[in-house]
Amino acid sequence: MAVSTVLAGARVVLPTGIVENGRVIVENGRIAGSAPADTPALDLSGHWLVPGFVDMHNHGGGGASFTSGTVDDVLTGVRTHRLHGTTTTVASFVTGEMDFLTRRAGLLSELAEQGDIAGIHFEGPFISPCRKGAHDETLLRDPEPAEVRKLIDAARGQARMVTLATELPGGLDSVRLLAEHGVIAAIGHTDATYEQTRAAIDAGASVATHLYNAMPALAHRAPGPIAALLEDERITVELINDGTHLHPAALELAFHHAGPGRVAFITDAMDAAGFGDGRYMLGPLEVEVKDSVARLVEGGSIAGSTLTLDRAFKRAVTVDRLPVESVVQAVSANPARLLGVYDRVGSLEPGKDADLVVLDADFELKGVMRRGAWVVEPQVG
Repeated sequence: MAVSTVLAGARVVLPTGIVENGRVIVENGRIAGSAPADTPALDLSGHWLVPGFVDMHNHGGGGASFTSGTVDDVLTGVRTHRLHGTTTTVASFVTGEMDFLTRRAGLLSELAEQGDIAGIHFEGPFISPCRKGAHDETLLRDPEPAEVRKLIDAARGQARMVTLATELPGGLDSVRLLAEHGVIAAIGHTDATYEQTRAAIDAGASVATHLYNAMPALAHRAPGPIAALLEDERITVELINDGTHLHPAALELAFHHAGPGRVAFITDAMDAAGFGDGRYMLGPLEVEVKDSVARLVEGGSIAGSTLTLDRAFKRAVTVDRLPVESVVQAVSANPARLLGVYDRVGSLEPGKDADLVVLDADFELKGVMRRGAWVVEPQVG
């Protein structure tokens, strides 16, 4: 017997636009097209109803690390972000020894097979020592295809993305390898020139890992990777909208040039997200989080973020003054398409999983549903 719920009265953000006083019907964990007349309804008047958030670049949260934590730790991190509206999470690794990374990939591939995470993202070790950020330089290596293949194989079909400095030896061949295997090749932690970046895009790269961060700045005689990534329709640019990683003008520039269809908001979160200030480990490196900003103890480099996507959403609408529909694309639809899961998540359409977020008029999170079950039940009325 079908179990139905009607969510009524909210401003519903659909792929076709905003529907005032809308209705979303949930039946057996999915969004349905209709419901019996006597189906109970939850009145969400004065609220927004948007798709569940999709985070394609996330290293942990709730005090737990995806790179080094136990299975229970990983699930703690996933649950922490669900409480903030992220109903689909890719687990990102930082640089480590190859044997360690392959073991971790095997472990987390089981969680991906079970549906707890949406796959694995390898951020390192194939990155530039010139733009290493919060990665251990002693563990970096060139992106030789045979080495990249080891990580893909270890993930047992659950590798979703690999971040590469594509200008390094083997970089372009590895981009081609990833594209052939249906894995996103992301350009990041790179010291590439404009021309080298264009070559990587032509080889099959499709994502810019946290645009602006860990790459050469835009310059008028040496435009570098930023210009190439922004101008090319084949690239989706990741942005960390926490007020620390990007100046608002840089975010506006990215939206203006890439357009809302080519931006993906990410958290790049580490353990402290949803947990608090203190000392943490990011891979083998020690991080201090103070006033919610994570920096390496040695050198002071920004070390991921403590961001959650509900905060990124609110900031985008209230500070950056972006249209709600564009923000929904950036936090839900665009990453879902990139990950190949848009047939199930990323928008509020019949047949898809009932993954959704309830926001109040001030864009504060009030409810989260995943696959038809409330993770955060809205207190309304």
